[in-house]
Amino acid sequence: MSASDSTATPASSSWIANQPYLLLCITAMCWAGNAIVGRLAAGHIPPVTLSFLRWSAAFLIILPFAWKHLVRDWPAIRTNLGIMVLMSVTGIGAFNTLQYWALEYTQALNTLLLQSAAPLIVALWSLILLGTRLTLAQLCGVLLSLCGVLVILLHGDLTTLSKIDFNKGDLIFIVALVIFALYSVLTLKRPKIHGLSVAAFTFGCGALLLVPLLIWELGARPVMQLTANNLLSLFYVAVFPSTVAYLCFNRGVQLIGANRAAPFFHMVPVFGTIMSIVFIGEHPQAFHFIGFALVLAGVFAASRKQSAA
Repeated sequence: MSASDSTATPASSSWIANQPYLLLCITAMCWAGNAIVGRLAAGHIPPVTLSFLRWSAAFLIILPFAWKHLVRDWPAIRTNLGIMVLMSVTGIGAFNTLQYWALEYTQALNTLLLQSAAPLIVALWSLILLGTRLTLAQLCGVLLSLCGVLVILLHGDLTTLSKIDFNKGDLIFIVALVIFALYSVLTLKRPKIHGLSVAAFTFGCGALLLVPLLIWELGARPVMQLTANNLLSLFYVAVFPSTVAYLCFNRGVQLIGANRAAPFFHMVPVFGTIMSIVFIGEHPQAFHFIGFALVLAGVFAASRKQSAA
């Protein structure tokens, strides 16, 4: 959303729409379960099918709210169609399909470890496309929060790294990360239109671009069965990692920029761990608190606005 996106909205919505750190925390919370759900869906829902149904459902969810904005913003969308389609390809169609494909070959733990590199990849795209460099504080914050992520995921034991089996799924996920990092930076180059217009167009366009691959997949792989677990998985990924998370993420990046928003990727495994403790009954240990403290300190250092010299 741009600065004018919040016009004619209730005061509470306007307040939330201008809280970038809260929005990015909500994003991380919504994404925390995506790798787990994607891993559980692997073998039950083919990756293109899962991605196509996820974004088609998200598009239908958001369309009634976005329609009036889409109509008003259509001239600007048409004028900037190239960047809007590129955002649809990178952030919607390609990234999520590759992520679900990767999870057919690798573990959710591997993807969480690899995802820790996302802020540095975003910084590289920011430098290439926008000429924006990481400040020393941002770099230190990213590295500090990265250490916290590793402490949590490795349970404070570096020897755990030797037990992780990296495979072709990890390579696929690295490609997906590079693509999503590009999307993160591209959101800063989109036209100044309502956030709901951006979401509705990219969701719908991204799903539409997957149709050729979907047709191929339906002929090459078994069709998804309509089981309760599969339908629940689809509901989760359509509502939380898609509709809610992307609206919050896009707005957060618009408010503070891609480099300052990127360290919030490190909050994903933090929220994932908290969910495991709360919902699965895992017991918090010392390494959890050490890791949380490092991540929060790093995110704070990397995302806060630098004072003028």
